[in-house]
Order: sequence, then structure tokens, then C-alpha cells
Amino acid sequence: MQLFIGGARAGKRDAVKTRFQNAAWWTLAPGQRLADCHSILIPDTPLVINGVLDWVARDGARETDSDRLRAQWREDLAALCRAARACNATIVLIMSEVGRGLVPMAREERRLRDLNGWFSQDAAQHAERVWYVRHGLVQRLGAPASAPSSLVECD
Repeated sequence: MQLFIGGARAGKRDAVKTRFQNAAWWTLAPGQRLADCHSILIPDTPLVINGVLDWVARDGARETDSDRLRAQWREDLAALCRAARACNATIVLIMSEVGRGLVPMAREERRLRDLNGWFSQDAAQHAERVWYVRHGLVQRLGAPASAPSSLVECD
């Protein structure tokens, strides 16, 4: 798996299109389980998954137990990685960074930032490469400090 993360209009899609020209693209739908994306995997073809922030927001509105939601996402990430490995497909996640800047007053908005941050951390644990995109510039980030030397990789 590869993870591209950055703010709104930072150039994430352009960076992905440049690197994965033959990729299939998928936008997560309301209520869709991430693991269900295995049904759209094409052997030897990268799958770009976007719309993650809106999807996280809808899941967060549906499920009030953040721990249960995060556990489900972790299971789904692992299942999707296994399915991608089985058909030699690279998963590419495009995610929005929303944790920088002012802390919102509304409880729901703060929770969305928490949920998105947790999902980003969990996705990074599975990623072979993590890219931060800002102003169209792409920077590769290192492995998370708490990660073991052998990450749980998708590809």
C-alpha cells in the first residue's frame, strides 16, 4: 500500500496520477466497508481509493463508539491488504490532512479530526511508502517511530 496525505488542493491526485498512470480509481461510498473494495481489485493493477475524509465522516456519524469503529477499520485494512497481495495489486490511499490549524469548537468536527488521524495512522502502519503532499511538492515520509522493522505491507 502507498499512502498520499496532504491538505485540500495540495496536489495529491496529480502526484498519484503521475506515479500510477494505469490505476483504477474508486471513491468510497456511504456505508461501504473498506474491505469490500477487494471485489474491485484488478490483478496487477493499482487501485487508487479516494473520498476517505467524507467516508470517515459518514462512518463516524453512523457509529458513536470510536474504539469499535477503529477496530473495524483496522480489520478492513488488513483484509484489503491481504486481497491486494493475493492478486499483485497495489492499494493507493489518498487522504486529507485535517489535523493542522485551529481546533474546531464543534464536538463533531473535533471527533472527525480524531477519527481521520487514527485512520491515517493505521493506514500508515500498512503502507510500504507514505507521501506528504504540499503545494504540489511530494515528500516521502519515514516509517512510523513505533512501527516494528517489518511493517505489515500490502505490496
